[in-house]
Amino acid sequence: GILSGDAMLILAYQYFEQYEPVIFQALAKIFSKTALEVCEGQQWDVDFENRDDVTIPEYLKMIEYKTAVLVGAAMKMGAIIAETSIENCEAIYDFGLNLGIAFQLQDDYLDAFGDPETFGKQVGGDIIENKKTYLYLKTLQFATPEVKEQLLHLYSIQPTDNSEKINSVKEIFNHTGASQATQEAIKEYTFKAFETLEKLNIAQDKKALLRAFGENLMGRKV
Repeated sequence: GILSGDAMLILAYQYFEQYEPVIFQALAKIFSKTALEVCEGQQWDVDFENRDDVTIPEYLKMIEYKTAVLVGAAMKMGAIIAETSIENCEAIYDFGLNLGIAFQLQDDYLDAFGDPETFGKQVGGDIIENKKTYLYLKTLQFATPEVKEQLLHLYSIQPTDNSEKINSVKEIFNHTGASQATQEAIKEYTFKAFETLEKLNIAQDKKALLRAFGENLMGRKV
């Protein structure tokens, strides 16, 4: 797996070779920056598994680095290749960044409340692994001391049959309003992306395509 990842990294740089030196340099710069951020975000994700004091701002920064910067970089690299303005490059990066955060929050939500037939992986996987997702952190923020203690207990056990644990945690997510808060956060970051989209100096039909992409992400079930 490590060797395959190394080879893919090299291949990515080889694809840059078809562009002029100035564009090659710009692509390599954003690519290297993003690769380091993803590594950092992934390490935070691992570190959080053993921490009981993770804050919501820390979690949002983690998913920004682990997931959102990839979307932002992909958008910006396309803009660099198109040789558009610096302002457009920065705006479309921010568009992708906010969409990426919304995407990861949606992934957190679907992991608990998605349809097993369409989600593509086991529903409740994060709960089984005791991962401190946005849903979990919002629940701690909203819960009474009694409910908080119940949640902490559920996240300290590894039962043979996880179905009861998953259902109990989901009930707490709903009861405290954490599930609704997560859905609102998904909308918030999607709308932030749409606000940034309006700053782009591109044709309206191109903006419509990008907006449709964002709306599809917000409404996805998989």
